[in-house]
Parts: sequence; structure tokens; C-alpha cells
Amino acid sequence: MPTTDSQALEQEWTTLQNNIEQYEKTALLIKLVTVVLFTVALVMGLNMLLTAALVLILWLQEAIFRTSQSRLGQRIVRIEGLFKRGISVEGMAFQLHSEWLASRKDTSGLLLEYFNSALRPTVAFPYPVLLLIDLAICLQGG
Repeated sequence: MPTTDSQALEQEWTTLQNNIEQYEKTALLIKLVTVVLFTVALVMGLNMLLTAALVLILWLQEAIFRTSQSRLGQRIVRIEGLFKRGISVEGMAFQLHSEWLASRKDTSGLLLEYFNSALRPTVAFPYPVLLLIDLAICLQGG
């Protein structure tokens, strides 16, 4: 049975929404892994500079991950807008990558996008807190 353009967009929306939720779970896992690794580093007395580097790397990893999640969210909002405005959806389904490539930034723009993502409060927490704890321990001579 052939799929209509509207049905294809509905299928795309559902797939994207499920992926966004999976990204959310994985981002929380990155945070939990960071806290566990940080705690292990503290207990084992590992070099605090290396511990800080690990926290920064995982923070950046989550920012990159969240930037990808955001792209899915942008596409979902576009699909919702098409349905809300009742615009003809012919040929609009399954254009996530085509749309992204058409608006793709250069390397510096992409890095700025990752940096901005890292600064969002929902992404940033708990990384600065861990880095402050790390700094406090370093200043105490630990």
C-alpha cells in the first residue's frame, strides 16, 4: 500500500520524536557516567588536572550530542508547522539531512554551535560544579 506524503511526514515525526527521547536518555547517561568517573577519580586520588580534562571532554561530548538532538528538534518543529498551516506536504517528507546540509555551517560556525550548546543550563549542569570541586581540591593541595 503506497504511503501518502502526509503519512510519510507523520512517520518521520514519530521517528524523530522517539530519537529525541533516546538522545535525552543518553545525555543523562553521559552526565551520570561523568559524576561516577569524577567520584572514582577523587576516591583514588587521581591527578586533578587529568580529572578536570575528563570532565571537560565529557561536557563537550554531551554538547555535540545535544547539538545533534537540536537538529532533530528543528526538523520536528518544521514538520509541525507544515501541518499546522495546512501547507501541501508533497515532497517534504524525509528531508532532514538535505535541509541540514543546505544550512550547514563552516568549521568555526559548527564549533560555535557546539560551544553555545555546552552553555545551555540543561547541558552545562553538573560540569561546572564538578570543575569547581576539582579546583577547590587543587587549591587545598589535594
